[in-house]
Amino acid sequence: MSHGFLGNDASFMLDFVVCALVLLVPLLAYSIYVVKVQRRYLLHKRLQLLLAAILVVAVSAFEVDMRSHGGWKNIVNKNPAQPRLDEAELAKCAKLLYTHLVFAISTPVLWIVTIALALRRFPDPPRPGPHSELHKALGWASAVDLALTSVTGMWFYYATFVTG
Repeated sequence: MSHGFLGNDASFMLDFVVCALVLLVPLLAYSIYVVKVQRRYLLHKRLQLLLAAILVVAVSAFEVDMRSHGGWKNIVNKNPAQPRLDEAELAKCAKLLYTHLVFAISTPVLWIVTIALALRRFPDPPRPGPHSELHKALGWASAVDLALTSVTGMWFYYATFVTG
């Protein structure tokens, strides 16, 4: 599908990923609340695995979509005879994209490490233990990184497809 559903000239998958980013942050916040306030460790584990699965599916589908369109610039300027953004505007958007990619690349790495260590080091069902302190530090780093991925991704989307 070459057109999105949010009313801008983005691809369907680009719109889907933006919506996923908007939904992931509140779900992540709820997962943190569940573990910090309610001490529901099994629910926290299940929510984190769900978030990871959503992220893997969304990013994989997004990458396929990007490649099928020949990259984000081809999505922005679908009609080369009448480009929506000129070279200078594309360069500004590219800088936003590079900022986003710093977080978008580090987030899955942090999350994989956090989840893999938790699955190996916490008992089943999960409960606090010797790994808890490292897990908290990795978890907060992952949460902040995901939030920054979301913010920078939406900033890129807005600058490129809404105001661009």
